[in-house]
Amino acid sequence: MTAAEALALITSVARPVTEPEDVMLADAPGRILARDVVATMDVPPHDNAAVDGYAVFHADLDPDQETVLPVTGRVPAGHALGREAQHGEAIRIFTGAPMPDGLETVMMQEDTSEADGKVTLRSGIKKGANRRNAGEDITSGATILKAGRRLKPQDIGLAASVGVASLSCYQPLRVALFSTGDEVTEPGSALKPGAIYDANRYAVMGLLRALGCAVTDMGILADEGPATRTAIADAAASHHALLTSGGVSVGDEDHVRQTVMEQGTLHAWYMAIKPGRPLMLGQMGQATFIGLPGNPAAAMVTFLRFARPLLLGLSGAAQNDPLLFRVRAAFDRKKKAERREYVRVYLRPGEDGVLEAHAFEREGAGLLSSLVETDGLAELPEDMTRLEKGAMIDVLPFSEVMG
Repeated sequence: MTAAEALALITSVARPVTEPEDVMLADAPGRILARDVVATMDVPPHDNAAVDGYAVFHADLDPDQETVLPVTGRVPAGHALGREAQHGEAIRIFTGAPMPDGLETVMMQEDTSEADGKVTLRSGIKKGANRRNAGEDITSGATILKAGRRLKPQDIGLAASVGVASLSCYQPLRVALFSTGDEVTEPGSALKPGAIYDANRYAVMGLLRALGCAVTDMGILADEGPATRTAIADAAASHHALLTSGGVSVGDEDHVRQTVMEQGTLHAWYMAIKPGRPLMLGQMGQATFIGLPGNPAAAMVTFLRFARPLLLGLSGAAQNDPLLFRVRAAFDRKKKAERREYVRVYLRPGEDGVLEAHAFEREGAGLLSSLVETDGLAELPEDMTRLEKGAMIDVLPFSEVMG
């Protein structure tokens, strides 16, 4: 299966599987909006001053020389003048304060001088200057946030600006996370000969929690068929998704793939990608199954490009494709045709200031350090067989998908 085919499959099966709930604004960042937010008011709700200064009728100003007007009122933010303004007067006004009825122009304080109850105003100001109109940011009835949006701090502020106190968001996706293998050891324990510490589970756990998932840490599954089948079946009964690393290849001790084939449905297995060929997508009852490769770098890459959009879709997100950026390659590369390759790169400006992608010196699928020392993944498409230095390529920055 090609990467494009896998992503199309993910798009077809990734539908929200959790229910909406009301979430207070302070708890909503990172959550996925379940219903559109429609404004019931204008923002700002009234015409207001954009600067500290003096509100006047533009018609009262001499276009060729300074104008002197009496200062007959004062309007701070949060208060109103309380009467209609009259021609021939200036009203002291402060940023954000409502414009008195009829007055349409504000002379900035720096362009005036006040003495003995009168203000001298410079000539040349345009009609309507330094005034913000009601509804110039948001108009009543407008949809300001659409369902499926993963909420950012600015979204929360926008909702607050129209008086909304809570948002309807999808409940967090419940994900059971396993590692597999007799050689995999919990950090902090003594390391036996031939064993390795479990890096994958902790890295993936961080990625899942950054997506807002409610993660159940199921620990490490030993290479035992019956225990693997029982653990996966039990987790499938109480979670929306199951995620493992390792155990999805064709070895005698790779029991995960066999369990999914026996008890569920296998949608995809071997993929034409590098790193990460053994990536498994399947279904166990109502739970979606994602089996990542065991090699740490491959596990991370396949999570970011395939598991992440699938989990976001199951969580209710409408837009799951990360932004790729065109960057100049600072390396040559031969590659196999009909395979998409993800090259770990670090980004540096070239001599002309254009951002360039430099390939990490080593390529192994087990090199977790390569993800620490780089800035993103260069995606080399299936139809490319040779990359020439200086060509423009697509790069996925880790900053796009690590949160």
